[in-house]
Amino acid sequence: MRAVAGFTLIEVLVALLVLAVGLIGGTAMQLHAMRARQESALLSAAVQAAVSMAERIRANPGQAGIYLDVDYDATAEPTPAAPPSLCLDSGCDRAALAALDIHELKRVVRTALPAGRARVCRDAHMWHAGRLRWSCDATPGAPIVVKVGWRGKNPDGTPQSDDAGGFVPGVAMAVAGVRP
Repeated sequence: MRAVAGFTLIEVLVALLVLAVGLIGGTAMQLHAMRARQESALLSAAVQAAVSMAERIRANPGQAGIYLDVDYDATAEPTPAAPPSLCLDSGCDRAALAALDIHELKRVVRTALPAGRARVCRDAHMWHAGRLRWSCDATPGAPIVVKVGWRGKNPDGTPQSDDAGGFVPGVAMAVAGVRP
């Protein structure tokens, strides 16, 4: 009998194939984890912006009409104009405070979210077909809603879009305690 002194070419190729499949699987898992982390960070930033704005509206309820004018798209207005008063060196009235609050929301959306958007409106029907929507019904007495979103992507890399071809909000926060 002859002693076997090494590996055959087929054994080496099978081992390389198993190694390659393992590396591809590990790389795919890493990419998925990175995408999930990015989406989580964007969702967290959007929630913080929406909650902050909701609290500001709740603290300044008399200016609800000013807040309801917010419909900011960072792609259309890349650098939001600063309000006339920043309320730093002198006192400011409630309308100036509302303008400062709106500017701060726009600044956060512009810096934290890729091509972000924010909208404050009255909306009794935030959801359509299981998804948040940007449009508002403006029903008198409907809750004030802060909607914040960004242009996200599906797991396959295609842009997320709604039925009209636009992107969907990531977060909608109802503002409680503000009367019409």
